[in-house]
Amino acid sequence: MITLKNIVKTFDGNTVLNNISTVFEQGKTNLIIGRSGSGKTVLLKSTLGLFEVDSGEIWYNDRNFTQMNQKERKILRREVGMVFQGGALFDSISVEGNVRFPLDMFSKMSPAEKQKRVDFCLDHVNIDKQAFNLSPSEISGGMQKRVAIARAIALNPKYLFCDEPNSGLDPETATVIDQLIQTLTKEFQMTTIINTHDMNSVIEIGESVLFISHGQKEWEGTKEDILKSDNQKLEDFIFANKLYAQMKKGQ
Repeated sequence: MITLKNIVKTFDGNTVLNNISTVFEQGKTNLIIGRSGSGKTVLLKSTLGLFEVDSGEIWYNDRNFTQMNQKERKILRREVGMVFQGGALFDSISVEGNVRFPLDMFSKMSPAEKQKRVDFCLDHVNIDKQAFNLSPSEISGGMQKRVAIARAIALNPKYLFCDEPNSGLDPETATVIDQLIQTLTKEFQMTTIINTHDMNSVIEIGESVLFISHGQKEWEGTKEDILKSDNQKLEDFIFANKLYAQMKKGQ
């Protein structure tokens, strides 16, 4: 579980996050949604510690991240997995090597233990062994995202951050990635936070949804609640899509 308390973040005097409080629950897919420029990426990066907040507190379970020194933060980050928007795989090394990379950097496993963990992670994201020695450029976009997820879970993280994990994918592949992230979240009981503007993801896996507008928390609830909301800003965001507007009318 990650708890945010009254988070404020400014850049050059402009308030980007304004007094945001929420709880990202363990074992659930927690989604942050909002328009481009709403502050959702800044919130994700602030929670990770990539941006220092101006005020407020960030708690990882019972640990106050905002009061940690750099050494303490470095230790905690070993409990964090990250799926970047573009995958951020190293094309100079193989699929297998990409997943092994965090193990080489941050673990004291033997070569045999590393191989076992790599095989385990790639198997869990349904990557066939025939692809292990290929470079990322030799596999599809959907497979690249699955390899990125395998790398993110290599160190068995307690917390998983995903920045637009469906970016650039067709709807069918995007749904597969959504379902994979949710399955892994349940299986390993991670606290998973997903930054997205994809309403299909919200409807598919939005167990907990935080909607941000102009740096403020406008609404939070579940995918079941979202189509019943009377929050005007949320409705304007969701029902800009004609399909969801029709769903609203059909309730």
